Amino acid sequence: MESHMSDNSFKKVVVAGGSGLVGRRLVEALVGLGTQVTVLTREPSRVSLPAGAAVHGYDDLPPVLEDADAVINLAGASIARKRWNKTYKRELVESRVGLTSRLVAAMVDCAMKPKTLVNASAIGYYGPHNGEPISEQDSEGEGFLPSLCATWEKAADEALELGIRVVKVRSGVVLTKSGGALAKMVLPMKLFQGAKLGHGQQGFSWIHIEDIVGLYIEAACNPAWKGTINGTAPRPLTNETFTHLLGARLHRPVMPIPAFFTEMGVKFLLGEMASEVLEGAFVYPARALKLGYRFRFEKAEDALADLLG
Repeated sequence: MESHMSDNSFKKVVVAGGSGLVGRRLVEALVGLGTQVTVLTREPSRVSLPAGAAVHGYDDLPPVLEDADAVINLAGASIARKRWNKTYKRELVESRVGLTSRLVAAMVDCAMKPKTLVNASAIGYYGPHNGEPISEQDSEGEGFLPSLCATWEKAADEALELGIRVVKVRSGVVLTKSGGALAKMVLPMKLFQGAKLGHGQQGFSWIHIEDIVGLYIEAACNPAWKGTINGTAPRPLTNETFTHLLGARLHRPVMPIPAFFTEMGVKFLLGEMASEVLEGAFVYPARALKLGYRFRFEKAEDALADLLG
């Protein structure tokens, strides 16, 4: 697919939450393409960013957003940082919905409004499904995470009333070399042995970091991209299959531990969040493929070979 990044009219991008795992790589990619990048973060004095990127706090709104070709909003507290309790659930909501609403409110006051808002979301929108394939046409699931994602997306859609193009990227599990979900799976397998989680047949919808970054960039610069886009690779796997591929890459065995024991362990460690890990869904990027996006990494084995050597 020919990217629209070569278009000379695409020069200024603001990235909210650009200091995170995906955000830093996205900023690097945008700077490398010659784009003027400004990162919004809560603590600008403490953030180290790639050379060529400017940094501002949210108190600098709305001037920072003036005449931006795109605002890419990745901000949000980590879903998996700690167990979900009432306090942390409020933080998860405020850091996503509250901040997105703040960005859109600032756009109202811009004399020259941003052309596009690309807002992060997650495949948690769909909730758990028992094996059937999921695409962007499927409806919101039930529970805290689907509700959070739906409310988050609704806050982003408020920008439509300002004449701003809105794209919402529902990201799957992002695989990257350092940090994130893959590092949490690699460490215990290197130290001990691997094991599927629960029955192991739940969907594991993943994406290589280079492809999620590619999707964000294309969504930002291509006017044909609108609405929701699943940020997942075209070939989701079962948890068991991914675990065996990871074990083979690391030359480590996968133990046939009964489902009951791993289920109990995950529930003990994660509490309410355990259902997101133990149930899962097979989510497909139907719209990205229809729009012509070419994934660099369609197969998990190729992604693991690239990331783990």
